[in-house]
Amino acid sequence: MFLDNLAFSLNATVPVFLMMVFGWFVKKFGLLDEHSTSQINKFVFRTLLPALLFMDLSTADFHAVWDTKFVLFCITATLLSVGIALSYSLLHKDKAERGEIIQASYRSSAAILGIAFVKNIYGEATMAALMIVGTVPLYNIIAVISLSLTSPDKDGVQDKKALFTKTLKEIATNPIILGIFAGIIWSLLRIPQPVIMTKSISYLANMATPLSLIALGASFKFGDAKGKVPLTIGIAFIKLILFCAVFLPAAIWLGFRGEKLIAILVMLGSATTGSCFVMAKNFGHKGAVTAFAVMLTTLCSAFTLTTWLFILKSLNYI
Repeated sequence: MFLDNLAFSLNATVPVFLMMVFGWFVKKFGLLDEHSTSQINKFVFRTLLPALLFMDLSTADFHAVWDTKFVLFCITATLLSVGIALSYSLLHKDKAERGEIIQASYRSSAAILGIAFVKNIYGEATMAALMIVGTVPLYNIIAVISLSLTSPDKDGVQDKKALFTKTLKEIATNPIILGIFAGIIWSLLRIPQPVIMTKSISYLANMATPLSLIALGASFKFGDAKGKVPLTIGIAFIKLILFCAVFLPAAIWLGFRGEKLIAILVMLGSATTGSCFVMAKNFGHKGAVTAFAVMLTTLCSAFTLTTWLFILKSLNYI
């Protein structure tokens, strides 16, 4: 039984992280450079991830699978996680880095790792898609607020307001959010999909996860870790262990099992998303804390997610 549960956990996590390791080696051997990695990230963010989310959401029967309690739990856990992250950031003296700390502590790789993990285990990601509906819009909105209020930019209040307004507009046209809402509307209206459309979107969607993981691995810069180790270890502890220890028992108590519990686990305990770095830089932050948090949480989550999966499997919750 022990070996079966361990094999189940490793089969779910190792393939995902091997793609990241592959990306790091590809970059190291010169097959990818900074520019190409950046372009891949943009391509995934603007086209492949929206296609993936649209495909999963537009083909889901929300009339049959919608779970209000599950979505509300995801929203509530996210808001409480932000509160914990905010409390941790207040312990840090450098106010300009507090926004980075907050964002890196609560924002998960829900869109990428969530779908990858759940599909790897169950073959479909309907509950992961519902989790994304309840979290991704909140992730973006709260990140804008926290980064804007702690921006080190000294150009004045008017410029900050302009930046804040501009970023809100960018969120409103965020490809991932647009993909989410387009998929939900398509599903609710029960619009049929021609075979040509379905196959074309599936080709794009199937590229999203491997390409994004390879690009994430290729983006690692170990030099960014200098001087940020204690702070980032705290972020990694909150992101990968504390949230799961606090909210997973509540999810189990509320009766969530199987695919729903896996989606909640990924929401709570997956690595800090790489898009945090881009957003931090857009608000004038240095981004060093964010970059190292992405790297450290991604490396450590290979072990922590496997452990959490093993515990849940051993207790017959998944």
